[in-house]
Amino acid sequence: MAESLYDTDFYSWAREQADLLRQGKLDGLDRTHLIEEIEDLGNRHYDQLESRLVLLVAHLLKWQVQHWQRSNSWRATIRVQRLSIEKLLRRNPGLKARLAEAIAETWEEARLLAIAETGLPDDSFPEHCPYRATDLFDPDFWP
Repeated sequence: MAESLYDTDFYSWAREQADLLRQGKLDGLDRTHLIEEIEDLGNRHYDQLESRLVLLVAHLLKWQVQHWQRSNSWRATIRVQRLSIEKLLRRNPGLKARLAEAIAETWEEARLLAIAETGLPDDSFPEHCPYRATDLFDPDFWP
């Protein structure tokens, strides 16, 4: 089976697909790969949400558990992640429906990151996420 342009030169493939769409030549589209790429674009936003949640929750945990080490750097990370997540949700309102899922999926990773960065024993950190979604984005919430 011969390799397609999609397999050998993604950039050129993407430009070709855009040109075909612009010209209304729908029969020439590589529908299978185009569908995969559009779905992947949406998944990238969800992945970004998860990544930012991991950083936010890990820093909130560190703030709560290792209170004697609190720093301006931790405070800045918490504030920046809150703002970045809010902006991401504002620009992609469909992600709001998956926020609870994303928090649940990222909890263990955030917990492990906080454990690794603090060097504290695992049992110093709660086994389940102690924060509500509203807490995560409340600028006055500092556990």
